[in-house]
Amino acid sequence: MSRTNYIPIALSIAAALLLAGCEKVVKADPAKEAPPTAPQVVPAGNSSVVTVDKPEQYAVVTAGKYEAAPELNVTGTVTPDVSRNIPVITIASGRVLEIHAKLGDTVTKGQLLMRVQSADISSAFSDYRQAVVDEILARAQLERAKILLEKGAMAQKDYEVAVDTEDKAKVTVETTEAHLQVLGVDKDHVSTIVDVVAPVSGVITDQQVTQAAGVQGLASPNPFTISDLSHVWVLCDVFENDLKSVRLGQFADVRLNAYPDQVFRARISNIGPILDPTIRTAKVRLEVENSGLMRIGMFVTATFHGSEVKTHALVPATAILHLHDRDWVYAPGGGKSFRRVEVVGGITLPQNMQEVTGINPGDQVVKDALVLENSVEQ
Repeated sequence: MSRTNYIPIALSIAAALLLAGCEKVVKADPAKEAPPTAPQVVPAGNSSVVTVDKPEQYAVVTAGKYEAAPELNVTGTVTPDVSRNIPVITIASGRVLEIHAKLGDTVTKGQLLMRVQSADISSAFSDYRQAVVDEILARAQLERAKILLEKGAMAQKDYEVAVDTEDKAKVTVETTEAHLQVLGVDKDHVSTIVDVVAPVSGVITDQQVTQAAGVQGLASPNPFTISDLSHVWVLCDVFENDLKSVRLGQFADVRLNAYPDQVFRARISNIGPILDPTIRTAKVRLEVENSGLMRIGMFVTATFHGSEVKTHALVPATAILHLHDRDWVYAPGGGKSFRRVEVVGGITLPQNMQEVTGINPGDQVVKDALVLENSVEQ
């Protein structure tokens, strides 16, 4: 072979070696460029098992012990005590001339509420005056009949008729006088205007009369209703499944939404015998003394305490994960895994601790469940 034939062969070999070298430099390592392995989540019924690379980066705490009687929290409203609602009535019919009190006012017993001009008084006073005159005449006739009887000029039966007439005249006077008193009129100071006063002290919680309105006595709605608010009712809605936790005579702690730091002690006086067919709740009535803070219609929260003390686990509030309307905690599952366990969160205690059921005191849980959950989602 001639020398000229070696040159093309040598060039071909050199080119092949050069391409191989370049190929070695450009080719990347798939293992090095792959993203880091994410934690694996393996479903397991109501809990999940999470496997992580570095479990030590998630702090673990031991659940504490909390002993307390079970509690039931319900909502309710403040209402007047029906037995302390006093209606204000007037027997006289007529037109309202003046109104001296209105809805929401605090009144005292005997305080003037309104004045009514009534024609009923004129008629009643007329009947009273006629009865008085008839009684005077009957008394005079009885005195004459007595004299005639003593002189033998009158029969005994005629004298008895005169006595009966006098007695009936007295009854008529007493009846017409009582009628004036019912209408609210003094027989010695007759006026066509009736003063309607408060029968008791309290707060006007209902008003059904206005200026210049007409009233028809007992046929009309009560002009006013006065409520003694020194004691009030709290009506709560208790679900059917929770009725076993309440009983007559039991005491509850009542907190007003407007004054959450104030706690009132109330007693159960009635448990409604009929359930609401829509929301399946029964009305539970609490009786409570009103210090002046409770106003009709206020929203309250009532807490019923059970009689049996139970033991619950106590964990930091950060250890509880709120997910899909449920509460969860993460517990070590051995090795590099954590188990997600469903719990039921209870009351919150000082130092940001929360009572839970679903785990036992002494169990270990991840201190910050949200951090671990965020790692799972990534």
